[in-house]
Amino acid sequence: MTNGNGPNRRMQVLRKGLRRRSALLAAAVRPPGRRPAPVLPRPSTGRLVESPVFVLSCQRSGSTLLRVLLNSHSAIRAPHELHLTTIQVRLAAEFTAEVVEELELSKEELEHMLWDRLLYHELDRSGKRIIAEKTPANALRWRRLLRAWPKARFIYLWRNPAAIVGSVMKRRPHAVFDDVVAEVLRHAEGMESCRDRVPGVVVRYEDLTTAPERETRRICEYLGVPWEREMLEYGKQDHGPLKPFFGDWSANIKSGTIQPARALDEDETIPDALIPIAKTWGYLD
Repeated sequence: MTNGNGPNRRMQVLRKGLRRRSALLAAAVRPPGRRPAPVLPRPSTGRLVESPVFVLSCQRSGSTLLRVLLNSHSAIRAPHELHLTTIQVRLAAEFTAEVVEELELSKEELEHMLWDRLLYHELDRSGKRIIAEKTPANALRWRRLLRAWPKARFIYLWRNPAAIVGSVMKRRPHAVFDDVVAEVLRHAEGMESCRDRVPGVVVRYEDLTTAPERETRRICEYLGVPWEREMLEYGKQDHGPLKPFFGDWSANIKSGTIQPARALDEDETIPDALIPIAKTWGYLD
C-alpha cells in the first residue's frame, strides 16, 4: 500500500496547484466584463416534460370534473383545456425551412418543443411535478401527441354513448343529431385506437360520480402518487376560469361538489352507429 504522504500524495498536490495556476492565468487574460460561456443542461430525453398525462374522452363526458379532481392533488397540475395542436409554428420566409433543417429540426419538432415548453411552464408556476391535459380533441390527435412525447401516459374516460349524444344535443341549440353521432364516434374510435397501442387507466364517468374515492385512488396508483382526500373537495381550491373553450362551465361543475351523473331520458337510446362502442365499453351486453 502507498503511504498517504508518499509520491502519490505529492503528485496530487502538484496537479491541484497547476490547475489553480491555469485558472488564474485564464482569468488574467480574459477581456474585462466577459464571463465563461455557460454549460447548458442537456435534457436526457429531449423533453423538459418527459411523461405528460393526457385524458382522452368524448366531449360532454365529465372531463372537466376529472380535471378539477386531479388538479386538487398537491403533485398534479391539470390546467384548463390547452388545445395544444392549435398552437402552431409558422415558417414565415421561403428560406426558413432550410435554416431549420440545418439545425436538424422540422416544423413539427419546433411545435413539439413549443408545446413541451408550455407544459413545463405550467408545472414550474404551479410547483407540481405531473401535468394532465384533457382537451377532448386529444382523442383525435393522439398519434401526434405520442410522436411529441413517446413516454406519454393516458387516462381513458368513458361515458354511456347515449348520455354523451343527449348532453351534446342539449348544449348545442342547432346541433344535427346525425352529425353529433358521427362526431362522438370519431372521438370514441380515436380513444380505442390509442388504447390498443398504449394501455392506460380506464375510468367511467358514472363510476367517478358515484365512487369518486375509489376511482381517484386507481388513478393515483397509475400515476405513482399517494391518494389525497383533498381531491374530493375540489370546490375549496381555485381551478381557473370555467367558461367555453376552457372546459365545462355548467352549474354542476361550478357547484364545487361532485354531482351524480344525469339519468337518461326515456327517449334516449344508444344510436345504432355507437352500439359497437357501447358494447366495448360495457354499456350493452
